[in-house]
Amino acid sequence: MDRFILTDAQWAKMEPLCLGKKTDRGRSGQDNRLFIEAVLWIARTGSPWRDLPTYFGHWNSVYSRYSDWMKAGVFKRLFEAVSDEADMEYAMIDGTVVRVHRHGQGAKGGPENQAIGRSVTGWSTKIIAMTDAVGNLVRFTLVPGQHYDTVGVAPLLKPADFGALLADKAFDVHWIVDALRAQGARVVIPQRRNRLDRRPFDGALFKARHLIENFFCKLKEFKRIAMRSDKTDRSFAAMIYLTAAIINSQ
Repeated sequence: MDRFILTDAQWAKMEPLCLGKKTDRGRSGQDNRLFIEAVLWIARTGSPWRDLPTYFGHWNSVYSRYSDWMKAGVFKRLFEAVSDEADMEYAMIDGTVVRVHRHGQGAKGGPENQAIGRSVTGWSTKIIAMTDAVGNLVRFTLVPGQHYDTVGVAPLLKPADFGALLADKAFDVHWIVDALRAQGARVVIPQRRNRLDRRPFDGALFKARHLIENFFCKLKEFKRIAMRSDKTDRSFAAMIYLTAAIINSQ
């Protein structure tokens, strides 16, 4: 009990979005808060579902319930519920690589149907994320580990709800710069040495980019994220949404 994560304030925002209610028969509405704590225990420890402590209930029932909520998009809604009032004065984008555990391999259709690819470090997935001006997650995409970070950027730029975009030199490509200019957003990206059309660069504002690195560090404190153990992108994304909800609302 002392290791539970959810605060009363976080739960007050999440509870209305959970499936079922306390008066429902069966597992669908029983102990929703305890169920979310069970999923967070899996995310924090990186343990297999079979190792879930018995005080959370039978592991298979908890996993089945997690699967139902994942398919219904509940975890994304919980993330959105506790992530309101994003500070979009400027946004930051970056990518991080996570290794894929053996348990995360073997999805139906093979890894080519998931954001899993073989890079120099082995099977891996990249999380391409956008955070707001205080370093809280706004949205993200998943791409196979061997791809460039820029592959997952396009979905993050729409809607254009930020005044400026901070990113490292890897994102200094023409189509990203042109898209930002078309949206009226400032480009705060260091320029490659071979770029001919030089532009002003706000070095003072760029120093804030460490906040997205801080976010990735917090995210990878959850071992289920630091080493992907989910076979499908949808399940892995659900874990990211729930853990990011906790980070955003701390």
